[in-house]
Amino acid sequence: MRHDVARRNVAPLFRYNPPMSSIQLLPDLLINQIAAGEVIERPASALKELLENSLDAGATEIAVQLEGGGIKLLRVRDNGCGIDKAQLPLALMRHATSKIASLEDLQRVASMGFRGEALASMAAVAQVTLTSRTGDAAHAWQIGAIDGALSDAAPSSHAPGTSFEMRELYFNTPARRKFLKSENTEFAWCEETFKRIALSRPDVAFSLQNNGKSKWQLASQDLPQRIKAILGSEFGQYAVKVEREIGPLHLYGIAALPAYSRSTRDEQYFFVNGRFVRDKVLMHAVRQAYQDILHHQRHPAFVLFLDMPPEQVDVNVHPAKSEVRFRESQGIHQFVFHGLQDALSATMADKGETPAASTHQATTTFAPTQQQPMRFGAAEQQATYRVWESQSQALGGKVEQQGSVGWVEHSDTHRSSSQTNDGYRSAPSILQNTEHPLGFALGQLSGIYILAQNQQGLIVVDMHAAHERIVYERLKNAFDAQQMPTQPLLIPVTFGADPLAIATVEEEQDALNKLGFDIAPISTHTLAVRAMPAMLKQSHAEAAAREVLHELHEFGASRALTERRNELLATLACHSAVRANQQLSLPEMNAILREMEQTERADQCNHGRPTWFQVTLAELDAMFMRGQ
Repeated sequence: MRHDVARRNVAPLFRYNPPMSSIQLLPDLLINQIAAGEVIERPASALKELLENSLDAGATEIAVQLEGGGIKLLRVRDNGCGIDKAQLPLALMRHATSKIASLEDLQRVASMGFRGEALASMAAVAQVTLTSRTGDAAHAWQIGAIDGALSDAAPSSHAPGTSFEMRELYFNTPARRKFLKSENTEFAWCEETFKRIALSRPDVAFSLQNNGKSKWQLASQDLPQRIKAILGSEFGQYAVKVEREIGPLHLYGIAALPAYSRSTRDEQYFFVNGRFVRDKVLMHAVRQAYQDILHHQRHPAFVLFLDMPPEQVDVNVHPAKSEVRFRESQGIHQFVFHGLQDALSATMADKGETPAASTHQATTTFAPTQQQPMRFGAAEQQATYRVWESQSQALGGKVEQQGSVGWVEHSDTHRSSSQTNDGYRSAPSILQNTEHPLGFALGQLSGIYILAQNQQGLIVVDMHAAHERIVYERLKNAFDAQQMPTQPLLIPVTFGADPLAIATVEEEQDALNKLGFDIAPISTHTLAVRAMPAMLKQSHAEAAAREVLHELHEFGASRALTERRNELLATLACHSAVRANQQLSLPEMNAILREMEQTERADQCNHGRPTWFQVTLAELDAMFMRGQ
């Protein structure tokens, strides 16, 4: 009885609503409004569709005007072929298009648009006006649409071509309009879309205005000039030409050398048959081509084009058409990988900077020779001895100072009753303490590795990988406890930023605060880091801030702080970890060893590489054939 009462008092987590008694067709307006949620996510989505329509119409000049970042007004005007008066209403109807007529056409789409959804979706969620004039018409014709209702065509004044005007996006769906960001954020997304389309067609002249101010004015030009105009002259100075053609496949464009690597993926543009895409197969091929010459936390910059038969790639994967699916993905991967690798390898070889040559040179200079023994200087010896002495006293032991301080006496003539089972002298007493399994530092090797001595023999530590794991685990613990320690900067670190980064700062202050950052815009193109996580280095404030802002605007605060939390914190840890060739004192090296011993998963870095190796005395004896 008690159980039944309890069951009745517990409210269900989800209430089941029985279905309606009959199935009915949805009104056309509601259908279009539902479709708009996928096709027209924000003003930038509408701008993309309109620019692609202009290109499909053969336009050579396209002008874009925005107000309120495209929320209040988005107007695209072109000098394309225009639309006949009789077809103007069809242009605003669902699934009406001039670009495909059969399944065969769909399987070999060569135009930018083809689904016939975009304009109808805009007409359902905004106030739109379509004005167009064909080349042989005496004047233009204009129609309008509000809530999906079309007006009659009326004469209008317009040069040959088409203008599409969209006002007050989502004015009739206020719940959806609330999801739009600030005007600055929406303009930043529109500007990025504009740049992508402009890069894809350098032969077309483009212009962009926002709130009456000119932002971009691009004349018709060749591809290198267009890339320079959008990405800057520095990109071109560090870039190489990519050109590879096999049968119907053609890869071409420009890729930057490692010297121009970026902390974010903001300058990565890949176009398939002129369409900007983000594809996992292509991006993996690019990463693989750069893997031997670019640090894993840096990102390459490139503008690459892949032309191929349209029937070999499916562009009808998503309504936004930014995803594609290749019929022969493995072949495309290898084609792109080898084309890009050949271009980068040829340039590196010309400069004598091949990774193989660098590795060979390093391995031939590490080993000490009899004429140049590996040893500390006098000052380093005294400093080393003092550190060892203080550590030994803390552990109740003592240090024997030899010719080279810290090296254990290991001679056949000094074996005694303290010999171990293998016949060799045991380690000094200060290393017998099992609280410090990684031992104590002896010095650095090539500015990359920490050499330490423990009870078993020699420890070799990759100092960057080890420190990266230490900082990463600290950041995770602090973030999960919502106690990220913040360090105000005495002098704020300022850096130039694009409008998208400025808008991200304005929109995502809560997320930045949770990560321990205080970032604020101080001008329309400048940001200032006023505080940052205390675990990070002030010298890397700009790089860390750029990485955080990229994650927030690329994935949104919700995803960045939840499902991508580990990737973000790992990147911040990498920016803060000690770097190669950074000289550390013995106390600093020992501090890293102690922290490793107290850090979970300290035997691997954030990217799966080992952080340290043990070389036992027995292994060293075998190398030198001692006792044989």
